Amino acid sequence: QVQLVESGGGLVQAGGSLRLSCAASGSTFSIYTIGWYRQPPGKQRELVATISSGGSTNYADSVKGRFTISRDNAKNTVYLQMNSLKPEDTAVYYCKAWYSVTYWGQGTQVTVSS
Repeated sequence: QVQLVESGGGLVQAGGSLRLSCAASGSTFSIYTIGWYRQPPGKQRELVATISSGGSTNYADSVKGRFTISRDNAKNTVYLQMNSLKPEDTAVYYCKAWYSVTYWGQGTQVTVSS
């Protein structure tokens, strides 16, 4: 069983930065692929970025060059550094972990004002 807790969301002006954290319980955190997803108001949830157990990363085209995903297995935490934020980045951001089963966090709100 893995529990995921996101933090770091908030209100920021366009062009600003935020760093989201996804803290996980459990001793097997390092084997999980972790993904950040987001759900804009009135839209479906979409993939933002993923990082594998080996550290390989993948990004949605809309965030490439602006967002960076990283993990610290010693702290059971995955980060999403978000720079050059745009109003269209406004969404609830969710952390997902998967290996043989899938776990989701409760989400954290990010609001980017123009």
